[in-house]
Amino acid sequence: MRKAQKKQAEDLVKLLGQAHLEIKKNMETGQKEASLALLAQCQEGAIELGKMIEGEEGEKAAPIPHLESYCETVYEAFEALRHGQSKSSGRIYKNLRKSLIKVENSVKYDIKVRLEIVFLPYKASMWDSLESVWMAADEDPDCDAYVVPIPYYDRNQDGNFVKRHYEGEDFPDYVPITRYDAYCLAERRPDVIYIHNPYDDGNYVTSVDPRFYSWELKKYTDCLVYIPYYSTTGGMSEGQSLLSSYFYVDYIVAQCEKMIDLFDPAVPRDKFLPFGSPKFDRVIRMCKNPPDPPETWREKMEGKKVYFYNTSINGMLADTEAFLKKMRYVFDAFRGRDDVCLVWRPHPLLESTFKSMRNIDYPEYIKVRDYFIDSELGIFDDTPDITETIALCDGYIGDAGTSVTSLFGIAGKPMFILNNRIHSEPNDDSWRGEIKIGWNYAQKRRFVIIQGNRLYVSESSVHNYSYLCDLSDYVYSGDYNMVWEDGKKLYICPQCAQDILVIEEDGTRSTVQLRPVTLKSQAFHWSYKWERWLILCPVQYPAIVRYDIRNGELRYFTEHIDVFVKEINGALKVGCSTLQNGKYYNFSPIDRQVYILDVETGESVIKELPTKNQCGYAGVVIYKDEFWLMPYGGERLSVTCWNPKTNEVKEYDQFPEEFRCMALNGNYECAELPFINCAFYGRYLYLTPNLGNMYVKLDTVTGEMTQWIPPFGENGGKEYFYTLSRSVFLHGIPDERGMTPIFFHPTRTLYEINPEAGVYSEFKIHFDMEELKQHEPGFCRYSRKLRYCCRENAFNAIKNFIEGPITGDQFDREKQIEEYKEIVANHDGTCGLKIHEFICQREWGSEW
Repeated sequence: MRKAQKKQAEDLVKLLGQAHLEIKKNMETGQKEASLALLAQCQEGAIELGKMIEGEEGEKAAPIPHLESYCETVYEAFEALRHGQSKSSGRIYKNLRKSLIKVENSVKYDIKVRLEIVFLPYKASMWDSLESVWMAADEDPDCDAYVVPIPYYDRNQDGNFVKRHYEGEDFPDYVPITRYDAYCLAERRPDVIYIHNPYDDGNYVTSVDPRFYSWELKKYTDCLVYIPYYSTTGGMSEGQSLLSSYFYVDYIVAQCEKMIDLFDPAVPRDKFLPFGSPKFDRVIRMCKNPPDPPETWREKMEGKKVYFYNTSINGMLADTEAFLKKMRYVFDAFRGRDDVCLVWRPHPLLESTFKSMRNIDYPEYIKVRDYFIDSELGIFDDTPDITETIALCDGYIGDAGTSVTSLFGIAGKPMFILNNRIHSEPNDDSWRGEIKIGWNYAQKRRFVIIQGNRLYVSESSVHNYSYLCDLSDYVYSGDYNMVWEDGKKLYICPQCAQDILVIEEDGTRSTVQLRPVTLKSQAFHWSYKWERWLILCPVQYPAIVRYDIRNGELRYFTEHIDVFVKEINGALKVGCSTLQNGKYYNFSPIDRQVYILDVETGESVIKELPTKNQCGYAGVVIYKDEFWLMPYGGERLSVTCWNPKTNEVKEYDQFPEEFRCMALNGNYECAELPFINCAFYGRYLYLTPNLGNMYVKLDTVTGEMTQWIPPFGENGGKEYFYTLSRSVFLHGIPDERGMTPIFFHPTRTLYEINPEAGVYSEFKIHFDMEELKQHEPGFCRYSRKLRYCCRENAFNAIKNFIEGPITGDQFDREKQIEEYKEIVANHDGTCGLKIHEFICQREWGSEW
């Protein structure tokens, strides 16, 4: 019997008991006719209850004989009262109550509740996110489980529905399918509904039929459960943290306890079930007993190593041109090889996303797709079940930001993470592109953090670097970005970590732990040292941190920090900062405000610059006690000079006519982040571009702004040397020779330059190649968001992964599985069972 029906039966039994009390009361007050009427109603109610139980449980249901006996007792009481026979009200009540208790106990204990549980997938390829829960429900003799695939629609660029899909025929043969138009939610009112689409009307690419949005489903069930269609390696995209459906569902299944903190705080924490993911259940089960490959695949796979190539939506949207080139490069890397087979599986929504969000590039994608298929370079996998494909493959090649990596991770199969901007094999000089040097300006460029979290050191200004130590267990987590020397100690300041790493002269290490908080991305963007204090500048960490290196005191300044960290349309914007004469300045990225902290006293104030333009600030250089501020963005950009003593400002906004700001992908103009920084030569200010399309020379006397072309040229910046930046001055003021260092990102070259004289020379940056190879990580604990893998770079190309050996540590299956156990609850394949048991206990309560 359904839960609602059993409750109805129990409620009816309670009503009969209440009627007995009324009968007793009426008899005691001489209201014979009222008592007779109530007895007749009790008889009718018992008959109706019997019919309902027989209809659900059959004629031999345990409560039926007790109901028959109860009806006899009611009849006897009716006849005795009607004919005036001498039975007291107490005696009649006692007989009725005694008979009803037997009915009540039988209904309560002899009738088992059967839950009706409905699964509403929309894409067959995402069925693995629900399957193990369905299996547990389907095997439960006290549950009726229905799989009801629902239709969905493609959307065009205007958001309109353009094409309807129904994939009910694409599910595995062993899954019995009920058509959505044959299952009426309003009539059936299932006890539990499971969904894996959380977007409702918020997805710009596809939409399930609006009849199945979460707020509609919630009308017809007391328990609506969302299980994510994706799995993760430890992180989660911002877009998943808060969706409208989270407020309508009763439960959200989370992969582990840690994952709950990645959701928006507005989502009640008691909704989360940290039980794992059914996707892992399926991949574990399938990899233990791989299926036979499809007939058309068998010959291509036989006797070969099989590699799964994954192309994700995020990878495509990040840089579509590079993404398409990368596809051709990967295909050509497997062309003509008899020892390997490439299985290419595009994201199920990749083509739809091209149509709706990159329509101009869609024809090129079709060309690349057809090139792969027509040239028979491998297997094009458009089957609905990704897990079967994973079980048939030996390794993974593809993007990092995709849930597929987590499935390979828990399956213990090696992963090679591609760089979509690399489209050719490395040459002898390509390794320099890996040396993305985070210059430590204050320490005369002694330290660089490269190869992930590895610290290299040189004598001051010599640029001959050698390995010093590893900074973190996770190689590419970006934990630290600045090094400060004080006496014989090094203080390594955090970027994504939440501690300061202290290294003694003898190599002894310790950490200064900050207050722990859960963050989705970068904690700090920079740090400063003033006398005995370190200042950590926050991005997502909720405070400016001051650390006293003399006594170990930590202070946290939380007031007004929203001045310089802003969230606009889901993206974080962080203003520029600097430190002068014991005062820390941090400027707003969107308006005229500046936060000023006295480092020693801890006192802070907010000032507003008296500017005409309100463009915020992205960079600052101090020259002759004046702050020269680079604009962040806005309708009218201006370079601003601010004197903090007089509060006077000068604004320069007469940019060359050809000056433009181009967005990161270079496809359209924007009005943000035109410059990185600047350097002074007398009355002239030289500005290096960020998203601006040119270097600019500013005459600070006349305000004239003209294009400046650096003498060292502007070639480079592709593939291994890819960069979003061009040049950065390492000092804003020339030395006594009139020279200032400038680092040219597109070739990873350090120059010293006198732009007025038009002369420059190169500083040679030296790393020992064998030492770099020795410390290349290979397969490693990559980051907290991608636990274990090897990445493509100048030391490890695709052919190294295919042919071996790679440079660095070789693949270790046990290490990989242990890493993934940290982020997967119920990693033994029992997630679906645990979810089902919890929901049943919730629905059945004490009867479980």
